[in-house]
Amino acid sequence: MIKFFLTVSGWTLISRFAGLFRDLMMAAYLGTGVIAEAFQAAFSLPNLFRRFFAEGAFNLAFVPLYTKKLATQDGNEEFASQALSTLAGILILLTIISQLFMPYFVYAMASGFEGNDRFELAVELSRIIFPYIIFISLTALFSGILNSHRHFIAAAAAPVILNIILILSMILSIKMGWDTGVTLSWGVFCAGIAQMGLVYIAVRRLGVKLTLQMPKFTPDIKKLFLLAIPAIFTGGVVQINLLVGRQVASYFEGAFAWLYYADRLYQLPLGVVGIAIGVVLLPELSRTLINKNSTDGQNAFNRALEFSLLLTIPSAIALIIIPLSLISVLFERGAFTNTDSISTAHALAIYGLGLPAFVLQKVLQPLYFAREDTKSPFKFALIAMLLNVGLAIGLSFYIGFLAAAIGTSVSSWAMIFLLWNGCKKMGKSSRIDNRLKHNLPFIIISSILMGFIIYIVQYFLNNSLHTPNIRYIMLVILILSGIISYIFFIILFGVVSKKNLKGLIRG
Repeated sequence: MIKFFLTVSGWTLISRFAGLFRDLMMAAYLGTGVIAEAFQAAFSLPNLFRRFFAEGAFNLAFVPLYTKKLATQDGNEEFASQALSTLAGILILLTIISQLFMPYFVYAMASGFEGNDRFELAVELSRIIFPYIIFISLTALFSGILNSHRHFIAAAAAPVILNIILILSMILSIKMGWDTGVTLSWGVFCAGIAQMGLVYIAVRRLGVKLTLQMPKFTPDIKKLFLLAIPAIFTGGVVQINLLVGRQVASYFEGAFAWLYYADRLYQLPLGVVGIAIGVVLLPELSRTLINKNSTDGQNAFNRALEFSLLLTIPSAIALIIIPLSLISVLFERGAFTNTDSISTAHALAIYGLGLPAFVLQKVLQPLYFAREDTKSPFKFALIAMLLNVGLAIGLSFYIGFLAAAIGTSVSSWAMIFLLWNGCKKMGKSSRIDNRLKHNLPFIIISSILMGFIIYIVQYFLNNSLHTPNIRYIMLVILILSGIISYIFFIILFGVVSKKNLKGLIRG
């Protein structure tokens, strides 16, 4: 399972670095101006609905059911074809509605844009980008099929295509003198087609034959919807949290972009660790439940939890201690000013406090979804949403846009408390084993000691980190000091042996 984690994590890491390079270019050429904020708002719309329908709900309900049919060889291809046809029909209808009512969609995303140039431009770009939801949602469904067959590479590699195409779109717009916002928007549209094509070809090569048909409300599809509807509400609650943050940010000039860039940076460890674990863990837990093997289920859950904490806790501490160094070196150039760096760094540090909670959700939620329980996570998400809305809106009158980041992080920890408390009735498979009980304190101690090291190194490199040309080398030194010191401490405390570490690196 760790091998599968590393496969998905490796490709996700490549994608995130490509995405980071894309954002560096965007920050340099567009800064936090009208085009940047309009494009970010427009790009957020299909991503919001994608998480709502495909990754957030449909797939979470689809994967356990498909895995069960695959294990019993009971019409898995027919079920996948029915799911594909149903999802495609819903998405096409949603896209048509969005084109007719796009100004209202944009207003729901960023009402603070109304009355200035950002609003009209966001509407124009959203109309180009929104059909992306069709392609990327079907990509998620095909990816769920591949993951259920333990084929992870194509699905994990698909996001790389998006970032490469957007980078090329930006370069092309600059070289040809085209409108950057429009060019980027058409780049998103084309990337969606390319991503869907990649995973569809992988599904065909796997030997799974899918056919588009008139959507039918068969017993299997009824069951899928019965599981998906609470998950849709859960996804809806999560997206409302994001919407609240964006709404708050839209009333502060530049804040929409500050939160976007901070979000992109903390998404690096979240994507590499959390998403990889969620992708691999759900089908694995589903198999152990089908086979009624609670020991394997407990081991899968604990190793996923241990792997995530091993990488997430030090990442969170780094984001809290050195956010300004990261932001200023990576983004501060061209139209992105020192003021932008400071504001983005404050948001990043707050997101860093919530990073472990964001990742742990990806570990705990599969315990419910594998058992076909989508109602409990919805109830928990609803409570967390109310907390987030209260904090984000209430605190915004006192501390401005940072209230959105605080609401997101605090509500995520509340969600973890509720998920963890709900796991107690699941029996052995959700219990912490002795290995994790022994290693967890040493992971935390090693992360804290690493934090002291990077704080000291940052203090001595402070001037160099703001010196042109050499600041990139200094940032690499700062990051390497954290990586090397953390590896030293986890080996010293016996969390990971040298032999196992070499095996993980080779993997």
